[in-house]
Amino acid sequence: MDFFPRGLAIGIVFYLSTVKRTTLLILGTFSVLAAFCQKELMPTQSFTISGEVKSPAVVKNTDLKKWRVQNIGDVVITNHLGEKKSDEKGLKGVLLKDVLQTVEINAENPRVLSEYYFVCKANDGYTVVYSWNELFNSPTGNTVYVVTEREGKTLTEMNDAILMISTGDFKTGRRHLKALATIEIKRVK
Repeated sequence: MDFFPRGLAIGIVFYLSTVKRTTLLILGTFSVLAAFCQKELMPTQSFTISGEVKSPAVVKNTDLKKWRVQNIGDVVITNHLGEKKSDEKGLKGVLLKDVLQTVEINAENPRVLSEYYFVCKANDGYTVVYSWNELFNSPTGNTVYVVTEREGKTLTEMNDAILMISTGDFKTGRRHLKALATIEIKRVK
């Protein structure tokens, strides 16, 4: 004689397998949502410059008026395959290298500046890197901007400020950074 009647045992197994299926379905749904959903991008009103510097600095969006604002124009944003993703129109901005010259790098002599790089990070974690030579010793430095205006809207009116763009890149989306929060200056070890 069985301890459990056959029907009860089948019912328990069916019940447990239904619970497992439901649990797996719920966990799977959350996993897919987590994989495809980004953090909400909150605009920034300032960013810090820190790391291998004599004295860290905070640059507020209002401080960007100190530097020469240049007309950037329209830029097509492309992905890693070169496919058009969006258009940025009516851009104005200041050169990143001009902003970076406000801090003094901890370099014992000019020769070692080639060992330094800049890690630019958005508040959602997106990160872009430039070398010192790239910004200060090549044409690229004349195409990397901190955007101050887009389509007549100022930084305080943009929902993704503070924005950085590298107009000289072939794949412009790779270093198109929204909501700049920090620039950390590092030295290659």
